[in-house]
Amino acid sequence: MPPKLPHHPNLRLAVMSLARVRRCITIPSPQPSFNRVIRRALTISSSCPPKHRPSRALDEYVAKPARPISLRQLIFFGSRNLDEKRILDSANYVRTELPTRIAHRIRDMEKLPYVVITNPHLSYVYDMYYEAFDTLRKIPNVKTMEDNIMFCEIVREALKEHSTVIPRLAMGVLESRGHLPAETLDRFMNTLLRSRISRRVIAEQHLSLTDTFLNPTHFSSRHRDPNDFVGEVFLRVSASSVIKRVGAYIQSVILQLHPTIPAVPEIKLEGHLDTTFPYILSHLEYIIGELLRNSIEATVIHHHKSTLASENASITTTPEHMPPVTVLICNAPRHIIFRFSDVGGGIPESEKSDLWSFAKSHRNRERLDSFKRIPKMYATLQELGTEEKESGVLAPKAKEEVRKEASLHGLTYRPPELKLGMGLPMSRVYAEYWGGSLSQTTMEGYGTDVFLQVEKLGNRLEQLNIDAL
Repeated sequence: MPPKLPHHPNLRLAVMSLARVRRCITIPSPQPSFNRVIRRALTISSSCPPKHRPSRALDEYVAKPARPISLRQLIFFGSRNLDEKRILDSANYVRTELPTRIAHRIRDMEKLPYVVITNPHLSYVYDMYYEAFDTLRKIPNVKTMEDNIMFCEIVREALKEHSTVIPRLAMGVLESRGHLPAETLDRFMNTLLRSRISRRVIAEQHLSLTDTFLNPTHFSSRHRDPNDFVGEVFLRVSASSVIKRVGAYIQSVILQLHPTIPAVPEIKLEGHLDTTFPYILSHLEYIIGELLRNSIEATVIHHHKSTLASENASITTTPEHMPPVTVLICNAPRHIIFRFSDVGGGIPESEKSDLWSFAKSHRNRERLDSFKRIPKMYATLQELGTEEKESGVLAPKAKEEVRKEASLHGLTYRPPELKLGMGLPMSRVYAEYWGGSLSQTTMEGYGTDVFLQVEKLGNRLEQLNIDAL
């Protein structure tokens, strides 16, 4: 009789996923099956190291450097003769890279003072990371497409389970402010978020390439030519189209949140409006969504204070007098530069030092309460699409071409009073991830200019910041 697997969330999910796939797939019997090998590999031995202690296996993976990639490499690998060998090469890259990147983050957490790592939220993240690391490092070499389908099921389950990481990390960092300087906590949070994005990028790219290989019409629902996509990389991102699409959605959200206002600011586009470039569309949509939300809401609040204060208040600002939010697009030789300009009253001097910080804020108690109301938060818009399909919640369509797989609903449709304080610092993490930048200039009493610079050629490697701590 085989030994009974102990209760272990990640491993139980993996075994359940394998069981589902096994019912649909017949694996050749001459050699030990991937299923059988992986079950043996995932069996927990009684010699597991205690939590929050270094182990030999962890040391081995921490000694390995991560192998960062660039957008150009993602495009080149997935667009030239995508065949079974390339899919299996991709699977084994992900299989070896995920535990390596997770191991570095576990070690970063182990460097924190004991009083910090025992915070219930950070301890939860640590345990989840260690379980994922221990699971992934035991997965054997992926040799066949049947093996790859099983591997993809495990990866999908792991991605879904880790959707709770961001709010738990944020709450842990906020509750640890009395034990570490805000700068140290910011660096820690920044490093973990970069690594988390990196893991999801390579995992989702492999899942997408597998879906494309097995079903060439995989991207047909995006209302674009399937050849425009290589995995999750969109080859011809239209800067002006993204701004119009996301902007229309944000405007509708602000109108729903503030029903007494007569209008929302117009989004005025200027510059090189025909600019296109390769990028992961969900990353750009997230950044632009956060920046437009800040600008539009600041303008509305600044120019409709009396209206927002009371539903019975007289409206003193007409739509004609509402200043627009202007977005300038500059197509430079090596970069695409966006400038978001608003007349939303600027940012008070007392709040400027907190803008880019995860840990510093004069609203920390309010932020903690807000995070407690959010059980999950997603790092990419692809994840949001999956959750919405399961929950039955569908976002309004600003344009026909809005992708169901990448709905903006979960990240943008939230009440303005639910202040998370992560929009700007998290947008900067996304911008810098592919070698870009995000900065701003503000004039208190007048308005704000925000500058987003995106790498145009896709040559920059992922900015993993492995040795940040």
